[in-house]
Amino acid sequence: MTTRDNGGSRPGAESAVADSAVTGTGATGTGATETGATETGATETGAGAAGARRRLRPIVLAVIALAGLAVVAILTVAVADAGHGPASHPAAKRLMAAQPFTLAALGGAGRPVSLAGYAGQPVIVNFFASWCTPCQRETPLLARFYAAHHGRVQVIGIDSNDTTAAALKFVAAKHVGYPVAADPFPAKTATSYGVLALPQTFFLNARHQIVAHIVGQVTAKDLAAWAAQLG
Repeated sequence: MTTRDNGGSRPGAESAVADSAVTGTGATGTGATETGATETGATETGAGAAGARRRLRPIVLAVIALAGLAVVAILTVAVADAGHGPASHPAAKRLMAAQPFTLAALGGAGRPVSLAGYAGQPVIVNFFASWCTPCQRETPLLARFYAAHHGRVQVIGIDSNDTTAAALKFVAAKHVGYPVAADPFPAKTATSYGVLALPQTFFLNARHQIVAHIVGQVTAKDLAAWAAQLG
């Protein structure tokens, strides 16, 4: 913000001087000659002040113009910097690395499910449970997506805070073909991802950085966009 002094105090000072001169003349009761001399001096002083103001006016206007140009220059630089900042280049944003995990396969059959086992591959990590109502609709969608793109997309299901019997029955009914890990209470892996409600899905790139995070049910559109990115 630019603060300009427009000389607001000057008229008041001159009025005070003028009032003082008039008051002083009346109070002392000077003669006509003295009074005339005083009035003449006041007139000359007023004329001098007016001349000084006229001479200062171009200088004041020039200062105001320069201040205005400076403000415009600052705003121009600020806008340019904003346009070239991180917000205008989403790819420049730093991606968060996914938390590594190694969990037992659901039901204990098969090898442990580890994120490190998918090194160099993009992965979808889906947290779900058999008691989760939106998961009843989401899991079959993920199962069909995985079956249609098997070998080109990787999906890991993590059954969180669930019972083994209920979870096994659930994945069988939904025809889940991708690996499913068990994350029983207190669901440490889900907690490490900040998952406090189900379902939640994380899309990881080949470096296992989180490029997308969906809270709630994923859609066919979400999955199609992911497949398109993989080529």
